[in-house]
Amino acid sequence: MITYPDFDAVILADGTFPTDEHPLQILHSAKYLCCCDGAGMGLIERGLMPDAIVGDCDSMSAEFREQHKDIIHVIEEQDYNDLTKCTRHFLQNHTTDSLHSTPKIAYLGCTGKREDHTLGNISLMAFYMQEFGIEPYMFTDYGIFIPAHGNQTFPSAPHLQVSIFNIDCSRLTSEGLKWDAYPYRQLWQGTLNESTSNEFCIKANGTYIVYITYLPKY
Repeated sequence: MITYPDFDAVILADGTFPTDEHPLQILHSAKYLCCCDGAGMGLIERGLMPDAIVGDCDSMSAEFREQHKDIIHVIEEQDYNDLTKCTRHFLQNHTTDSLHSTPKIAYLGCTGKREDHTLGNISLMAFYMQEFGIEPYMFTDYGIFIPAHGNQTFPSAPHLQVSIFNIDCSRLTSEGLKWDAYPYRQLWQGTLNESTSNEFCIKANGTYIVYITYLPKY
């Protein structure tokens, strides 16, 4: 099992609730747990209490809002989705003294249900890295999405499946993958690669998103 960073916060979206041990372990060990509004209601129904629920909250009953008013933060503007509102809420309300120099945030429940939300949420990982200066990691029930810029080394293991989604690189190469990476022009071109060792390296001159599975494929 790959060792992941000590996350400053976990943000739970209202997609498919995680069932795999990897995202569930991160959920239950969260130092600070912030939920998009619908996800917050679902989490409380499961017997877990978040530190904050953020969103327009228009689907909440008056009774629920009154019961949990101490942790509900209503943000009605529509320029950004609830995942971004949660991210901004956390960053605006926590001092840098209590965080890593580059805040590390784990995102759960971001896939499933609507496919357009899934694609949008995955692409937001690169946006958050660029615009907010954080290290975002999106955990699904099958693997992890990690946005990166420039030359990066990723922990891995032999036979873990790897996909690379090029955002704006004109130069992109790899070491430690079964097939050499190149500056893909289409999103599908960088999918279905495979790690050959306990780490692999990407060398690039721009931004890209890496996906790594939890389990190897033999």
